[in-house]
Amino acid sequence: MSKFEPAQSVEAHCREIERCNQRGGRMLSIVDLLDAGTFTMDMAAHCVAAVSSGHSFLVGAGPGGAGKTTVMGALLNFVPPDLKLEAATPQAVLHAGGLRRCWVCHEIGPGNYFAYLWGEPLRVWFRLARSGSLLASNLHADTMADVEYRIVGENSVPGEDLRRIGLIVFLAVRPGLRGYERRLTEVHETDGSADHALLWSSALGHVGPSRVVTSEQARWAEDLLKDMRRRGLRTIQEVRRAFLEAWEHRPLSG
Repeated sequence: MSKFEPAQSVEAHCREIERCNQRGGRMLSIVDLLDAGTFTMDMAAHCVAAVSSGHSFLVGAGPGGAGKTTVMGALLNFVPPDLKLEAATPQAVLHAGGLRRCWVCHEIGPGNYFAYLWGEPLRVWFRLARSGSLLASNLHADTMADVEYRIVGENSVPGEDLRRIGLIVFLAVRPGLRGYERRLTEVHETDGSADHALLWSSALGHVGPSRVVTSEQARWAEDLLKDMRRRGLRTIQEVRRAFLEAWEHRPLSG
């Protein structure tokens, strides 16, 4: 077992993920999404490595029901253990000050819904990453152009704040052998020094080397995911515990 003390218990961490649940039933884990074919193993490992290294992330898809919240919740399981998950309600964000957390915006969008952000609260939420907080959310967007329009265009978020989001992934719902299937379609990333660049797409495969995840980190994450499947771990609680057990053995950034 790990010798360190996480900032948040497994139970409290997973309760915060469950608060994102909009459709009932249990929140699906990354193991569920691998088994369903939503993620390929290499892209699941890449995303796990990026989030566990402290990179903020967004999940985009156009239609409702595409699995944005599900993927966001699965990736939240791999937030570094020194960060508490906290719902990014407008009031919490506006009074956060320099409080370092993983601030979870349940959706980037207008409306009087729990932990939805738009306008000034959204701009403040993005600024929280400047002081070391990790940001996680999802939004109705199919492309990077959609993301930039909704965040920079409609909400006047500075481009440099958007570049603090290290990982942006897109999903689509497509007809398959088992009915409609949810699939990862693109992964974009940035180390903050330039705009987001396409790393992988379902049509092209790998486009170039990663700027945020080393090969050692990706291998560690893939070994961890394979071990979880081999052990039959499935719930977000089981996955979080396994992640914490492996945390001290992760490779550090180069």
